Amino acid sequence: MEVATELYVLLSAILFVLGAMGVLLRRNAILIFMSVELMLNAGNLALAAFARQWNNMEGHTMVFFVMTVAAAEVAVGLALIVAIYRTKHSIDVDDLHTLQG
Repeated sequence: MEVATELYVLLSAILFVLGAMGVLLRRNAILIFMSVELMLNAGNLALAAFARQWNNMEGHTMVFFVMTVAAAEVAVGLALIVAIYRTKHSIDVDDLHTLQG
């Protein structure tokens, strides 16, 4: 039994919309960061589904590359969030407008 590619793409679209809603509606920097990661993973799921459908290994290689870049983004992003928390004692993005120099 094989799962249709359309179901993977539908799941990917649902995850992407949930991530976009998280970015637009949340004010906590960590939750926004997690929503961006959810959007990246939704794109990876769609890319992997299409690569599987067309039996193309280049798509799987691209998914691996995007996951590597996302891991580096997590390291840098969390370091920035920790640095902001240490200076402002808050990670609410509405409070960050006072960081203007």
